[in-house]
Amino acid sequence: MEKRINIIVSGQVQGVFFRAHVMDIAKKLGLKGFVRNLLDGNVEIIAEGPEGNLKELLEFCKKGPIGARVTNIKVDYEKAKGDYNEFFIV
Repeated sequence: MEKRINIIVSGQVQGVFFRAHVMDIAKKLGLKGFVRNLLDGNVEIIAEGPEGNLKELLEFCKKGPIGARVTNIKVDYEKAKGDYNEFFIV
């Protein structure tokens, strides 16, 4: 079943290639959506795809790449809307 996940990652998550790693993983998992830096220093991810694949992406986001320090993560699931054709960095 296709779902949508909205993830907000807090901590030292900008300037450590967090977005590039998320995009690589999301594409390998066949997810669609985007990742972007927020002005408050957080990173936002919206992704759609099979629930199991979304959970794999979420597990990565809890740790992040080398150099990142994740201090908090907010997660919301909802029904997929089909808004995206690919996964990209904003």
